Amino acid sequence: MSGKHVAVLMGGISSERPVSLSSGTACATALEGQGYQVTRVDVGRDIGRVLEALKPDVAFNALHGPFGEDGTIQGVLEYLEIPYTHSGVLASALAMDKKQAKIVAAQAGIPVAEAMVINRFEIGNVHPMAPPYVVKPVREGSSFGVVIVREDMAHPPQILTSSEWRYGDVVMVERYVGGRELTCGIMDGRALGVTEIVPLGHSFYDFDSKYVAGGSEHVLPAQISPKIYQKIQSLALEAHRAIGCRGVSRSDFRYDDRLSEEGDLIWLELNNQPGMTPTSLLPEMAAHAGYAFGEFVSWMVEDASCSR
Repeated sequence: MSGKHVAVLMGGISSERPVSLSSGTACATALEGQGYQVTRVDVGRDIGRVLEALKPDVAFNALHGPFGEDGTIQGVLEYLEIPYTHSGVLASALAMDKKQAKIVAAQAGIPVAEAMVINRFEIGNVHPMAPPYVVKPVREGSSFGVVIVREDMAHPPQILTSSEWRYGDVVMVERYVGGRELTCGIMDGRALGVTEIVPLGHSFYDFDSKYVAGGSEHVLPAQISPKIYQKIQSLALEAHRAIGCRGVSRSDFRYDDRLSEEGDLIWLELNNQPGMTPTSLLPEMAAHAGYAFGEFVSWMVEDASCSR
């Protein structure tokens, strides 16, 4: 047993605060079971002072969303010289920005869907591209703010210019790719299994289908051809490397095999801080590879460092 003092950073100030609290609680409990001295830290804007006083050996980053996975908290930890889990400053910033991540992925030869970045107020009543397409915030996770525009919609959704919109003024408009939802995790520089996500009672893998029990079915290993399975693993690893990630990540794909087995395989995005809740995908993939949850989070702690 390590005996290291681990500060589990959770909560935070983003829209994904509830998800982070769930991830952080699960990880903290598991680390205590592995013999670590654990302090649960609900992160606020005073986190620098809190960590200076706490002086942990390692920071386990269980934050999600802006401030937690966009390079910001990583910069604080670098400044304080506290080793931390997951990706470093630059990779986190790139992965969180869907536009920049897509540019890096495309340059690495990874297939991406056609997209544009636009101010939501410029969309107005005219489709920015022929539907179907998807509108998503450039810097959010957990499917917050994702809107699918179907072919039969006469104009863009009014929510985009509404005062109820809370996800920033810059959005990505991306060609909708039909078919199956697939995802693949990376751990320690190698690809884990490929999972197919089947939303239950939802039109796509939205917030509820991600985090509400029974909201989706996870098929692991995905029932696809060995060729496509291996291709997804290869692309997920390539995205992890191209963006410069460390520790773990998870890449999401759409695969339309309705016309042929080769189909249309598109990389959507990379999550550099995958969820660690009871319904999350990455812990399932790690378990499938032989890592119990406690072993999995313990590996992340032992992998922690600065200058990531």
